[in-house]
Amino acid sequence: MDVVLGANQYGKAEVRMVTLDRTGERDVVRDLTVSIALSGELVSVHTTGDNANVVPTDTQKNTVFAFAKQAPVGEIEDFGLRLARHFAAEFAAISRARVHIAETGWERLDAHNLRRAGDEARTATVVADADGSAHVVSGLEDLVVMKTAGSEFTGYLEDRYTTLPETRDRILATAVAARWRHAAAEGDWDASFAAARAEMLDRFAGHHSLSLQQTLYEMGAGVLRARPEIAEIRLSLPNRHHFLVDLSPFGLENDNEVFRAEDRPYGLIEAVLTRPDAPPAGPAWDPYPLVR
Repeated sequence: MDVVLGANQYGKAEVRMVTLDRTGERDVVRDLTVSIALSGELVSVHTTGDNANVVPTDTQKNTVFAFAKQAPVGEIEDFGLRLARHFAAEFAAISRARVHIAETGWERLDAHNLRRAGDEARTATVVADADGSAHVVSGLEDLVVMKTAGSEFTGYLEDRYTTLPETRDRILATAVAARWRHAAAEGDWDASFAAARAEMLDRFAGHHSLSLQQTLYEMGAGVLRARPEIAEIRLSLPNRHHFLVDLSPFGLENDNEVFRAEDRPYGLIEAVLTRPDAPPAGPAWDPYPLVR
């Protein structure tokens, strides 16, 4: 039978790179993981093994290192744009390049010593087409937050399988993963990121939560209301459950003081929030990788 080749892409995934800027009194460290995916006229390499249109993934890796040396990395959105536009413009067979960057933060101890700033990472995904168009998505992952008061969960559907008791005083904890699409492929990325992150934290802390869904909406809506340069935001919030431990077998009363933390299974709350006048997303959200 005839087989049709559908969507396809290839590239170098998770290039680990650390750069040092030693020009100032204090060393500046950038700790990046860069992934590249290219698509275009690639039918022949799949169907006949003709590599004439293939940019080797080793070449892609080397380009990441070379670009970091030729000019300062700068903001990761700008570095992603440089790389994506290069691949989309340099090779006739490549019509689209996607670059995803995750940056690990480091906290300074003194001029030359640092400490890793936890598991939170800043991210940027850039898509550039051969026609010169580009889309930028910024974000973060593993931003772990907790409310020890001001959270409840009541009034939900119940059936014969329901065992969860209603509560008006619970721990609410999550590890925020958020991605937001910019209306344009230019801007003050650092300022925009800092403001969006601060808005999410302010909204998480500043409202009484009736559900993690409501909290997600408050966080995302707060970003869109405060930052006009952001057209759309997508959030994924796992519910890091904390269950009250029954201490009655030991003759003890547990007044919301001792909890059992469970990492799985967990509730997973996800949603997309979009500004009414948002420009079309184009290929900004195309999946990478195609299969996980």
